[in-house]
Amino acid sequence: MTKRIKISNHEIATLLGSEPAEFPKYATQILNLANQNSQGTRPAVVGQMTELIQAFSGKSISEWEKWYLAKYPDAIEEAKCKIKDMLEKLKQAITLIDDKMIEDWVKDLVIIKTYIGLKFQEAILSKVAAISNKPYRSATTSEESKGIDGIIGDTPVSIKPSTYKTKDALAENITAKMIYYEKAKDGITINIESLFEAEN
Repeated sequence: MTKRIKISNHEIATLLGSEPAEFPKYATQILNLANQNSQGTRPAVVGQMTELIQAFSGKSISEWEKWYLAKYPDAIEEAKCKIKDMLEKLKQAITLIDDKMIEDWVKDLVIIKTYIGLKFQEAILSKVAAISNKPYRSATTSEESKGIDGIIGDTPVSIKPSTYKTKDALAENITAKMIYYEKAKDGITINIESLFEAEN
């Protein structure tokens, strides 16, 4: 007997006494996108599901549906309206997409975002140098071997993700001042406290 068994989502639903919903190809991807953009099923709309399911003491899906709808009678309708409204906006956006826009999008992803994603340390050095009103340069190969990413004024700096602070076991012996960053969808947040402490 095999020791590894896979149970599909469809089978899980069946085993729990539910008739799984069927959707046309690509429909769920579009609905997921619309839901994500509209935040239709956020806790503010439908409740905190992990907490609700733990508070539920029934034994079947029909009992769960009745129990849930008694607590949130308008949630399904409100979520549906949010998603439907976003779908209309997506439909309008699709009509604006032509060959030129697709080409621009691919170029932005493959050329620009790739370069920015791999070269953002240069942007950080430039920004911090401007704030400090000092010149900067990237590290030499020799300096990089010591964990230095650049020099701002006369100060060697090392640029690391904020998660680096929790990786004690991987910590390098870096004597440079640390600049920590966090990536987000809309850019990078940097912490330069260490650099300015050196000036106090």
